[in-house]
Amino acid sequence: MTIDLTDYETGAKFAGDYDAALAAVQDRLERIQVAHILHKRPAIIVLEGWDAAGKGGIVKRLTASWDPRFFEVMPIAAPSEIELAHHFLWRFWTRLPGRGHISIFDRSWYGRVLVERVEGYAQPEEWQRGYDEINAFEAQQIEAGASLVKLFVHITQKKQDKELAERLDDPWKRWKTGPDDYRNRARRADYLDAIGDMFARTSTAAAPWTVIDGNSRKAGRIAALTAIADQLQAGVPMDPPPIDPVFEKKARAALAGG
Repeated sequence: MTIDLTDYETGAKFAGDYDAALAAVQDRLERIQVAHILHKRPAIIVLEGWDAAGKGGIVKRLTASWDPRFFEVMPIAAPSEIELAHHFLWRFWTRLPGRGHISIFDRSWYGRVLVERVEGYAQPEEWQRGYDEINAFEAQQIEAGASLVKLFVHITQKKQDKELAERLDDPWKRWKTGPDDYRNRARRADYLDAIGDMFARTSTAAAPWTVIDGNSRKAGRIAALTAIADQLQAGVPMDPPPIDPVFEKKARAALAGG
């Protein structure tokens, strides 16, 4: 699948009442999570994108109305020495959601064909083999009953520089940035090549990529949450199971009796 990132650089402001739209999609997401819990369906959400693209803000608003007992956020950093001793997908198998749970990956196994490719952490034969390994891995999760949503949050270099400068200037945000952000920034052209190959090789019919224009924070958040809601809802029945009549009778009797 060919995706042109320049199609996602308008940065158009959100048209409408942002607070109302956010509340509405969060209310919808709350019911969708309950449907996953009730029907014991697992779901996987993958968030990739540029440094300072707003992935954390999306996660914060995505989970605001969710029951914390049934979702996990997985912030993926560089692999440990133990993890490096195994196949690159090994560390992700241990983080997959159980039945009724939703796992959110803030960066993911796509590091193999992005940062590991660009920075030379993986040999060419390793990252080239990675596309098929990733497709097979994702197909296994879908065949096992999991829903899989993959979002790439795109911002322009100008927008990224603005966000990085704000982090640098704010002492309470500096922890979010570091040398890696600037090393990655300097190799944007190489990352664009890697991202293009990633879309072409791993945006499958069963697990397509959705690109979010993150150049307007508010519009990007609503677009991201709506895309996640649409795709998760498509994979789970939205009808709650009927109440057990015996339980209902006893419960109503207890309530009536004070």
